[in-house]
Amino acid sequence: MTREDYDRYAAAFNARDYDAVYDFYAPGAHLTFFGVDLATREAFRDFYGFLHDHVEETLTIERFAASDELVALEGVIRIEARKDLTAEALAAQGLEQFFPIRKGEVQELRQYIHYHVTDGQFTGVSCALME
Repeated sequence: MTREDYDRYAAAFNARDYDAVYDFYAPGAHLTFFGVDLATREAFRDFYGFLHDHVEETLTIERFAASDELVALEGVIRIEARKDLTAEALAAQGLEQFFPIRKGEVQELRQYIHYHVTDGQFTGVSCALME
């Protein structure tokens, strides 16, 4: 996978084209995000549709490395609340592990993201937050 390939993936994510994003994943890919199973297209759409209804999320890539077998990047995830995302709303979606955020608040999170790649598609992804 090249940086250009990944930039197409990131552009689809930033455009909220969840089907185009999901198409980067191989069938059967191990896809979880902080305990949320996103292994089906529907689960992926539901999770990000709910999240992005409440917040604007962008990624600034600071470091990037790729090969035929992996993509690794370091960047800052910026989350700005468009409307209140309450603990109750999160709990109703089964997302108790996420923090509430009030309209207008901004969170910037340093994140390391590691993708396994086979035949140009992601087969797994792991994320770690750093201080």
